[in-house]
This record gives sequence, C-alpha cells and structure tokens, in this order.
Amino acid sequence: MGSAPLAPVDAAAESRRTLGRRSPGRRLKDDPAGTGNGTENSRRRRRTGGSQRRPGFVVYGCLAAVVLGGLFPLWWSILIGSHHGTILAETSFPLIPGGNFFANAAAVMDTVPFWRATANSIIVSTATATSVVFFSTLAGYAFAKLRFKGSGPLLIFVIATMAVPTQLGVVPLYQVMATLGWTGELTAVIVPGLVTAFGVFWMTQYLRSAIPDELIEAATVDGCNMIRTFIHVCLPAARPAASMLFLFTFVASWTNFFWPFIVLGPQNPTLPVALQQLQAAHFVDYSLVLTGATLATVPLLILFIFTGRQLVSGIMQGAVKA
Repeated sequence: MGSAPLAPVDAAAESRRTLGRRSPGRRLKDDPAGTGNGTENSRRRRRTGGSQRRPGFVVYGCLAAVVLGGLFPLWWSILIGSHHGTILAETSFPLIPGGNFFANAAAVMDTVPFWRATANSIIVSTATATSVVFFSTLAGYAFAKLRFKGSGPLLIFVIATMAVPTQLGVVPLYQVMATLGWTGELTAVIVPGLVTAFGVFWMTQYLRSAIPDELIEAATVDGCNMIRTFIHVCLPAARPAASMLFLFTFVASWTNFFWPFIVLGPQNPTLPVALQQLQAAHFVDYSLVLTGATLATVPLLILFIFTGRQLVSGIMQGAVKA
C-alpha cells in the first residue's frame, strides 16, 4: 500500500502556535499592550542595548559641578596671581583677573631659580615615569603570564608594600643617599622611584586580560624567545595602560614635594621645592605664591592637551576589558 502524501507545513500557523506556547509572563513583558508587536519590541531592545533613556538634567548638573569644582583652584590662582599682594585684605573682592600677572611672574622668576627648577622637574618626572612604565610592564608580564613558583605570594607582598607609609623609610633612605654621596643631586630623587608597587599591580591586572595565552603560545611556536615575545606581543598590547601609567607617574613626580625637599638643597631644587622658597619670609605674598603655582601647572596642562586622546583611549580600553 502507498503512504498518504505529507501535507505542506503552514509556516505562519506554526509560528503562531510557537508564540502561543510561550509563558504568559514572557508575552506580557514583550507586549504589555497586547498589540502583537512583542517580538519586534524585543528585537529593537536588543539592537539598541536595552534602555533608550538619555542623561537628564541631574546627570549634567552633577558633571557641571564636578568640572567647576576642578577648575576653581586654577581660576582662583589666576585671579589672585593677577592682582597685588593686598587683594585678600580688600573689602570689595574682584571676580575678574587683573593685569599684574606677568609682573608677578617676572618677580617669581627673579626670586627663585624658576627655570633651573623647571628643568630639574622635567628631568626627574620624565626619567621616573619612563622607568616606572618599563619595569612595571616587565614585572606585570611576569606575574600575569609566566608560571613560576611563589608568584602569588610575591605579588601579594608587592601589593602589601603600598600600605607602608613613605615617611617610615625616609631616615634610612636618606642615610643610604648620604653614604652614596647623592644628597643634593637629582639621582637621589630618581633612583628611589624607578619602580612602584602600584605600577606593577596596574600592569599585572591589565595584561592578564589583554593578552590571551594562545597568542603567547603562537609566538613560542614561531620561534620567539621570552624577550622577543615581550617586545613584539606584550608591549603593543600594553600601550593603553602604559600611557595612563606614564601620565599618572609623571604628574605624581612633578608635584612631589616631601622627598625632594629633604634630599635636595636650595641651589638644585625641583619646582615645588623652589616655589616653597616664596613663603620663607615673615610676610607671605600670596599673589606671588599663586602665580608660581599657576606657572607650575602650565606644563601639566600642555601634557594633558597633547596626550588626552591616549588617556581616554586607555580608560575606554580598560572599560571594555572589564
């Protein structure tokens, strides 16, 4: 006997039956109004990434408050630095900068060795930031991708050193620098900051997620040794995190006052130490002090203007990794 022919399948009816078998809660969530467009709404929501709400006035108000709070110290320094030293004692306080900023800047440069201190700060900050990035990337690559005995406890020990206050090691560190004959020289400021525990932790966490193990294995199969793998695989992948670490370390070294003030003399200071000399007299001219602070901020502003794209790229890369 011949079998009966199969009936054609109605795709539309089958689709309706499939939708009907879904749970009522799911149908209500996708189509609360009962219009039959639940599936289309779900697809549109997946394409747009969920909620379509835009930031409101509260978000923009908070951002504006943060921006104004960050710009206020710079505006205050420019405002006071562009007037005479007696501006703080006047009853009517102006809100517009005056015309004495360049005269005060010339007075600052005549009072302290400003240009020598600026050159010293550039040398110290650049050397410290470069060495921190290099050694931290090396150590971070070792902790993140190499397998050796005791790597976990050693990394925990490195991170734990961040909890030790810097002031506890000042006396023995100064004795070491005096024994080596480095007091009063920039070497005494550069060498203690060649590598930091924060830099090692930063690069370790980034390289763990930025470099797949398969990429390192492929480089090994291609004949790369450990050094070539670090140069050709690790360094290109670590560029965003290394850029951010360089900026943070440069700013921290540029604004560092405590250790340079102890180990350097007044004839060979960095910029924060030189500006401190403006407050050595019995009468403090705050217009000169804040003018010097404004001049010391200008190189950092220039640095962030030219490297702002790298900073944003590093932040976005870290956000995507997370």
